[in-house]
Amino acid sequence: MLLATPDPAARRAATAAGRLVWRALPVRTRRALAFRRSFGTFPRRRDPLTFNEKVDHRLLHDRRPALVAAVDKLAAKDAAAAAGVRPARTLWSGTDLRELVGLDLGEHWVLKPNHRGGGLVHLGRGVVDAAGAGRLAEVSRGWLDPGSDEVRMGEWAYSRARRTLLVEERLGVPGEDLPDWKVHVFGGEPVLVQVHHGRFGDHRVRYYRPRWTPTAITARAAPMADVVPPPAHLDEMLAAARRLGAGWDYVRVDLYDLPEGVAFGELTVYPGSGLTDFRDDPVVDAELGRRWVLPGTAQAA
Repeated sequence: MLLATPDPAARRAATAAGRLVWRALPVRTRRALAFRRSFGTFPRRRDPLTFNEKVDHRLLHDRRPALVAAVDKLAAKDAAAAAGVRPARTLWSGTDLRELVGLDLGEHWVLKPNHRGGGLVHLGRGVVDAAGAGRLAEVSRGWLDPGSDEVRMGEWAYSRARRTLLVEERLGVPGEDLPDWKVHVFGGEPVLVQVHHGRFGDHRVRYYRPRWTPTAITARAAPMADVVPPPAHLDEMLAAARRLGAGWDYVRVDLYDLPEGVAFGELTVYPGSGLTDFRDDPVVDAELGRRWVLPGTAQAA
């Protein structure tokens, strides 16, 4: 017996209705269901143990102003510069992209929202004319909306960061994907370095211990990359991560290795929204959870 194929319009209506129901759920419920979908179990909220459970705890309970300063990209750049780590130059910030018309932005630049994560970036080139400003408005449509995915998933700090756009210089050699070196820092000490290659093409990821021992950790976001030599400025990178991670129970410090030294990318306080990082590796999830001493607790690393 053949089953009738659902009408496409009915499918779209059902999807839209499901999305409305999902968004109407309280954040705690929404997060618990998303956690169970990712890990097969609900988070232990009274006694969080794993790395991802502690990200969930931070999302629901931690309201320190430092979290807002970390996810506000302009504020984080200022903090990096004060710590002696060069950030990409900010060429413009604002909400009206027509202000970019005729500005000298250099040959290669990046447009991104100041107050959101999730890899929202646009790689631009040269001078912006009126038509180009219109195209950028289309590219960035929704970036300034208050009901972002981060806010819907309870990432509180993003809801308090300045809701604006920024254009910054594109670091590295034009036309090449610069590797991202993401240093996971616990209690001010680097524990794991996550390296992303080819973010805008053949995206691959590899994890290393700080002294450059490769690990077998897998990432759902991308296939495992081949082992590469340590960055030329590894010691400088780890020192920068220590300075920027000082005073934090946990923060991820995203950096770039340039010929002239280390440059700052951003700070990340809700990696994967507590749903993706290390979810395929329960041993590492548990190990990093032990290292993360939540504020106000006496947990031992």
